[in-house]
Amino acid sequence: MTVLVVVFVWIGSRKLQNFDPALIAYLTGTIFAVFGTTYRYAVWVQRPPTKLYWRRSIGFLFSVHFFPYLWRTIQLFFRNILFQRFIAYRSKTRWFGHFLLASGCLMAFAVTIPLTFGWIHFELGSGDDTTYHAMLFGFEAGTFQLGSPLAFFAFHCLVWCSVLVTIGAIIMMRRRFTNGGLIAIQTFDDDLLPLILLIAISVTGLGISYDYTFLEGKTYQFMAVTHAITVILFLLWLPFGKFFHIYQRFAQLGANLYKIEGSRRGMAVCPHTKKEFASKTHIEDLKEVTKELGFDFSKPDGSSHLDLSPEGKRSALARAHFEARRDAGRFFG
Repeated sequence: MTVLVVVFVWIGSRKLQNFDPALIAYLTGTIFAVFGTTYRYAVWVQRPPTKLYWRRSIGFLFSVHFFPYLWRTIQLFFRNILFQRFIAYRSKTRWFGHFLLASGCLMAFAVTIPLTFGWIHFELGSGDDTTYHAMLFGFEAGTFQLGSPLAFFAFHCLVWCSVLVTIGAIIMMRRRFTNGGLIAIQTFDDDLLPLILLIAISVTGLGISYDYTFLEGKTYQFMAVTHAITVILFLLWLPFGKFFHIYQRFAQLGANLYKIEGSRRGMAVCPHTKKEFASKTHIEDLKEVTKELGFDFSKPDGSSHLDLSPEGKRSALARAHFEARRDAGRFFG
């Protein structure tokens, strides 16, 4: 993946002809993030439960139900990945903050990555210092006049992203300072540091815009270096901290297909409660994974303890305790 990124930069920037050397630090951080993220994701996918989920999800998608499952996946992508609607069921305020964070970050990546890779750059027209030409992979993609609404939006897109991320991060930070349950279990590096990094990136980015708008670039060097440091720290932290859940979130799409297909194939019935509690597919896969991990819950009669529902397991444990105490000759003491 790292080699592919370098190749894409080389090709997309016309052999570095359109690459901005001032962005070399950002490119280096991005390449490191790609390496670390790909490595950790590969290790994560090799875990027996994750590997089985992925294999089953791909198999279910490319089956006779391909088009219904594809449509369902697209719906879930927009609802849960782009709009983060799954969080709205927990709290509307929490969803709003998370949505601002996710939207701001996604839009910022959509702008900065093509610029950093040299895929997009802007040129002034020959003999014209007011017309900008937007170049995509070396080809002209459009023009706009300096001072026009389109120019204002293009040159301030990252400003809006910074505002969204800052508001979202503050909302989430406030929750972590006021929610007793979170205060009891949160850690600095997993829960607070990611928000601090996002706020630092956004504030320093806004500082650059403020500098060239109101201060005539007098503090540009300081603001640019500070912003670069925060962004590179974010990229270095991306594969190892909580930000990694961004990539894991896509597995939710496959898990939903797994649940639908499991319901289609029938539900498992607990032999103790005589009630449905999970899909047969899930129970059979659970038996396979636990054996692969070195745990065998098979019983002498050929059945398995995993055939029991949570209520059935609790009843079996209570019965085992009862029989052990009865055979010992005393129930108490």
